[in-house]
Amino acid sequence: MRIPLLFFLVAFCVTIVYGQNTDKKVYTLKECVEIALKNNLNVRRNQLSVETAEINLMQSRMSMLPTINFGGSTGYNWGRSIDPTTNQFIDQRIQNANVNGNTSLLLFNAFRLMNIIRQSVNDKAAADNDYTKARNDVILTVITTYTQVIFNRELMQTAQFQLKTTEQQLERTKKLEQAGSVPIGNVLDLEAQLATNELNAVQRENTYTLSLLQLKQALQLPASTPMEVEAPELGIDEQAMVETSEQIYDIARQNMPEIRAAVFRVESSNYGVKAARGNLFPRLSLNGSAFTNYSSASKLISGFTITDANPVIGFIGADPNILANQVRSFQPSGQVILTEKPFSDQFSDNISRAASLTLTIPLLNGFNARANLQRSKLTADQARVNLTDAENRLRQAIETAYNDATAATKTYNSSARAVKAREEAFRMTKQRYDAGATNYVDYQVSENNLFAAKSDLVRAKYDLIFKKKVLDFYQGKPIDY
Repeated sequence: MRIPLLFFLVAFCVTIVYGQNTDKKVYTLKECVEIALKNNLNVRRNQLSVETAEINLMQSRMSMLPTINFGGSTGYNWGRSIDPTTNQFIDQRIQNANVNGNTSLLLFNAFRLMNIIRQSVNDKAAADNDYTKARNDVILTVITTYTQVIFNRELMQTAQFQLKTTEQQLERTKKLEQAGSVPIGNVLDLEAQLATNELNAVQRENTYTLSLLQLKQALQLPASTPMEVEAPELGIDEQAMVETSEQIYDIARQNMPEIRAAVFRVESSNYGVKAARGNLFPRLSLNGSAFTNYSSASKLISGFTITDANPVIGFIGADPNILANQVRSFQPSGQVILTEKPFSDQFSDNISRAASLTLTIPLLNGFNARANLQRSKLTADQARVNLTDAENRLRQAIETAYNDATAATKTYNSSARAVKAREEAFRMTKQRYDAGATNYVDYQVSENNLFAAKSDLVRAKYDLIFKKKVLDFYQGKPIDY
């Protein structure tokens, strides 16, 4: 019973491990960047800022159109009130309603609205570049963590290879010791070295796991997500630098979104000064309005006729066409009938219209206009300072990145030569050790030196890759492998 149960448990564990390994997706750098851009909250936040800037730009453009407002009201009055149709006092319940509309068009305000539109256009452009910068920051972060994962994985594989080599050497040495060819001390030394290599392999694996976790966090993925990354195929010849740091800076100054955003904010602040200055000038606007109303107290008189009984009493001068003043008298006949005047008739009969030109000259307004102008000038000065600061920081970053890339190139070349020399030295030492011509200490020192040289080469390789990619980024080149 124990044997079948043990076999079942082993098979189950193997199935789980195999399933986990096959479920791991291999991510390319491009896929990692796309996932990070989709999930990053700072990118989303800057995208919302772009949408806000679009709304502000649309609003500033629409401010050039006339303002048109329409309104109305209805209600009841009780007790003594004024009939809105006759302006007479009455004492009854009245239902009333009115409709009104007004419009206003700004004719002149020292081009204030035009300057606000131009300011909004530059604000929108600055927001677009802020969004691009946020994306670039995410891309650089992903490249950094992605490169670190590959680097730590190669170090882990190198440590595992060294561990496997030590295990094979230990097994061979044990056989030689049993045959009496080597002393027991060689076996003990190899066992101690094996323990050291196991510890080193575990540490490298832990470092690799941590870097993989950091990459998942950069992508906003859960830590439980199975993941492997694809190692790029990149030769040292592709890393040659032909541009100087000044040339790279000249290119970056035209391409980097943080510089463009700062330039647009300088332009925006300049238009802000012009718009604020417009508040000091007179304002001319064209206004129009219309009004009509309805009242239930308005009546129509019907049911009788009126006879004109005015006699002609003479002429003025000798012209018979010009009548003298005459007193007219009317004689009603029939029964007087009062009916409420229809709603539609009142609205058409009671329409009143008005049009006017309004000139507003600012004289004293609590120093608001002057204060706003001074604040806008300070904002413009601050924008120019921010632009200079952005340019200085960009120059310093490029100079540092260029020096780092130059040093990384030299380090890589030196590490490559060191690995070749250590490989040849280890090959010769191993031959002598296998032949019994050297002791284990010399063999182990040679092996450790080779392992250290390979680790340094891996570190130099990916450090050079990343430093070169940073320079490509500043030149506006695609930052993928």
